Amino acid sequence: MNQISQGLNCSPFEARAVLDTVWQVFGDYFDTIPTIKPGQMRLQVLSVDAEAGHIISESKQTMVTVTVYDEKEYLSIRQKEGLIALRRHRIQRVCREAFEQGGLLTLEDLAYRIFNCGETTICRDLAYFRKKDIFVPLRSTVKDIGRTLAHRVLIIKLWAQGKRYAEISEKTSHSLYKVRKYVDIFKRIASLARIGYDAGRISSTLRISPLLVKSYLELLRTLDVVDHRKNQLQGFVKKKEETPQNHKIASY
Repeated sequence: MNQISQGLNCSPFEARAVLDTVWQVFGDYFDTIPTIKPGQMRLQVLSVDAEAGHIISESKQTMVTVTVYDEKEYLSIRQKEGLIALRRHRIQRVCREAFEQGGLLTLEDLAYRIFNCGETTICRDLAYFRKKDIFVPLRSTVKDIGRTLAHRVLIIKLWAQGKRYAEISEKTSHSLYKVRKYVDIFKRIASLARIGYDAGRISSTLRISPLLVKSYLELLRTLDVVDHRKNQLQGFVKKKEETPQNHKIASY
């Protein structure tokens, strides 16, 4: 405190105000510098609590530590599987680390701040993950932003395999509420498709995007469903088919 007062030629009160301001702005860095290991970096990223649809610069953010290089682990992967496999492994790791610390990385974070490559390269890797049903917790997937529906399809696939809702929630980094919501929408689409509704009519009836309806209908045709989930799906469909008749009888 005395050093600040003497160096800035100010009163102790002013020195305290300066010190408090410095800690408010740079405190996160001071608190965590000793914990950063070789190969790690500290980033300010969007918080998982930041709502979708808001300007990123005005959204809640948080500090996270991610591993950009782990010599012992990465050297082995590079030698055995090559550079592309190594980059994909690193993408999964940094996204998971950020998410576990309450942050969400974006495509731009991966391309420009961490890997110093083009967005096209990262997009190819993300497409690979979607094809392999590997969920990567990014802002776009966790917050359901954009046209990518792979995470919703993955939730339905896991449900069809008989996975419990809690297990699906943990694996896909989605809340139980969202998991149940996606499964319920899938069941409703299946029930309407069974009675002859086309994709456009289903979309307008349920007030959901045509893209999602088409994705779920395609999935419905190719999905391998375990017996007890199949029974649940068929039971839901039958219940929906009987509902109009019940309402009609009750109206008399």
